[in-house]
Amino acid sequence: MTEPGLATVSPVFTVNGERAPELARDCVRLDIAEDTTGLRTMRAHLVAVGGGAPGPQKRMLHLDGSRLDFGRPVRVSLGPDTAQRVVFEGMISALEACYGDSEPPSVVVSAEDALMRLRMTRRMRTYTRMTDAEIADAIAHEHGLQGRAAADGPRYDVVQQLNQSDLAFLRERARLVQAELWCEGRDLHFASRPRRKGTTLTLVQGNQLLSVRLCADLAHQRSAVVISGYDAVARGVIDERVTADVIDAEITGGRTGARVVERALGASVTYRVREAALTSEEARAWARAEMLRRGRRFVTAHGVTRGTPDMMVGSRLKLDQVGPPFDGDGYYVTRIRHTFDHETGLRTEFEAERATVNEAG
Repeated sequence: MTEPGLATVSPVFTVNGERAPELARDCVRLDIAEDTTGLRTMRAHLVAVGGGAPGPQKRMLHLDGSRLDFGRPVRVSLGPDTAQRVVFEGMISALEACYGDSEPPSVVVSAEDALMRLRMTRRMRTYTRMTDAEIADAIAHEHGLQGRAAADGPRYDVVQQLNQSDLAFLRERARLVQAELWCEGRDLHFASRPRRKGTTLTLVQGNQLLSVRLCADLAHQRSAVVISGYDAVARGVIDERVTADVIDAEITGGRTGARVVERALGASVTYRVREAALTSEEARAWARAEMLRRGRRFVTAHGVTRGTPDMMVGSRLKLDQVGPPFDGDGYYVTRIRHTFDHETGLRTEFEAERATVNEAG
């Protein structure tokens, strides 16, 4: 049977541990977004007039503090009753009253997940003899969160946090080793991509997949990444080179961008100079991470589904009926945005990437 093209099931809100059916009743638009750098956000637009509104002097719903107030925990679930999934859990961070021309007044409530605490804490600090994973666990503990770090990387003599928020600092550390950052309830995760668990989904163009744009681009592909420097302790030159082999280890078939660019244009080497590695171990880890970052984004997909609450950052996708170079599995979701309104219903916008195109012919 053909599935309906419009998902009209309203979101389910829970505030302070209690179901809030009036929020679902008055919700005219909902946006929930997240990417691999962490901090999931929610923004809900609520009609603020109706039969339950107070008198003329206080005619706005949702602004009396009885349900919505700063710092209150909020949870949002999407999908039909038989397949609901929690897609947001966080804390209310902003309230807006909107009065438009020839439009009913509305209230907009914004919320962020537990990483909001890290975003609002700025420090100057030095960490000694720690890995990036250990630093992430230490910061999680300071914010009352449970650290769930699972990322490989070197042990540094010294790492300095210089007038950065804890969130910005962890994002920088994650970028260096190609880890991903996210929260699930009170758990703070700092993990390498292969260790991130996500759903596995198949999307067929013209069915679940309403629209999609796919691109395989050689612009940022390189056949090798090199990091050089000087190790003052060992009194030796640092010269670490990583090639396409690290990408080959993650795939099961197809042509990678690193192999294609070398075949099409010859050797293409990039020298990473943004950070100064102090040991060969650091240089090797950073060069590997940079090669993975480039290689994983050889193919990018930007799509919209008819509403897929099961999709999350970290989901593995198989795309069908999207053309011979792009058909198949191996896509990894890096950004997601669930939206709901009464005009189009539930929609899921996503970005995904894959390291390969299929073999020609």
